[in-house]
Amino acid sequence: MDANSRFLVKSFRRYYRENPPPLPHRFGRREFGFMFFDRDYMQRHTAFPRGEEMHSFLMSKVPAHCYHSTAYYQTPGAATMEEKSWMGADLIFDLDADHLHGAEGMSYAEMLEAVKKEMLRLLDDYLFGDLGFSEEEVHIVFSGGRGYHAHVRKEAVLSLGSPERREIVDYITGNGLQNEWAFPFNRTVLAKGNYSKEYKDRTIPGDDSGGWRKRMREGLLEMLDVMEGHSPKELKQLYPSLKDNTDKAIAKVLDELFSSQGGARGRDNMISSGMMAGLSKKSQEIIVKVMEKDVQPRVAGEVDEPVTTDVKRLIRLPGSLHGKSGLRVVPLSYRELVDFDALRDGVPSTHGDDDVRVEMRFDADVDLRGERFKLSGQESVPSYLAVYLLGRRMADLVTNK
Repeated sequence: MDANSRFLVKSFRRYYRENPPPLPHRFGRREFGFMFFDRDYMQRHTAFPRGEEMHSFLMSKVPAHCYHSTAYYQTPGAATMEEKSWMGADLIFDLDADHLHGAEGMSYAEMLEAVKKEMLRLLDDYLFGDLGFSEEEVHIVFSGGRGYHAHVRKEAVLSLGSPERREIVDYITGNGLQNEWAFPFNRTVLAKGNYSKEYKDRTIPGDDSGGWRKRMREGLLEMLDVMEGHSPKELKQLYPSLKDNTDKAIAKVLDELFSSQGGARGRDNMISSGMMAGLSKKSQEIIVKVMEKDVQPRVAGEVDEPVTTDVKRLIRLPGSLHGKSGLRVVPLSYRELVDFDALRDGVPSTHGDDDVRVEMRFDADVDLRGERFKLSGQESVPSYLAVYLLGRRMADLVTNK
């Protein structure tokens, strides 16, 4: 074990000595898994009959990462999945920086804030909103790394298999949503003598809609607000699916939407009537395509599909430490999440603030515990910052040889 790892083990042991993690719900039915600072594999198939034994394990073995199963088992410590005998599993939603558009250009602090915002949207719009779970049924956790987890323990979801959980993911992400459902055709037939003609116009969801219809209506109204006042070239940058159309075709859409027709604009007639009848067939299809290709993905929720659908997944143990940051895996209520600052509230006090000498691997600008550090070369830093820098492999411990 190198000097960096020895320093981290010492810091983690001090934390676990003073902060035994709270026992997970139905603790005795969970499998546990661990990764260590001096090994590159996971130790699985571990179970603890009592909480004291888990706490003793953490202090003596000092794992870098701690996990528990989302599933409940008859025999959680059995060596094979078949022998464990699956009884059910929490419904898990995982969000981290991998799901963020543009995350590669963000700082760590910016990524964490953006992921938190997405988690709040997932909770408000889907878990508490469309799916109707209560705050008591949804347990929120900061992962200690780059994101958040939501654990749903409602009795009705525990027995769901992977296919049913995948349907929930598809609903949240809008996967498979059809234009014909969101913007169905209204067919009218006009008869004149021996002749008749059928007209097909797209309808739009009403203002009393719920779920995805409400989401698509709100997305449409926002898109129309954005389109007004922008040129075709500007709109192609804002809505990439428009690039398949000529500037002339887009200009026609804008004219039909925002020019007065018989005393009212096409946009206003469309919203009041709930139909796109005042627009040409081509313009209607352009709008619907933009909604499908550009707007729908922006209003959809984000979740990590493999995590939600896996009924035998291991997830981070709340109250443990993350080996690649030194931050706590923090259980949170919804109200606590709103004001939570991971780089302030996730730093354990046990890491201390004694001076530690480190050698930076590269120049860095770090925000931690409400302070900003500009670091380069050899630096003397507080020990809580040293834990963070070593865990993230941004620096090495300077030792006296």
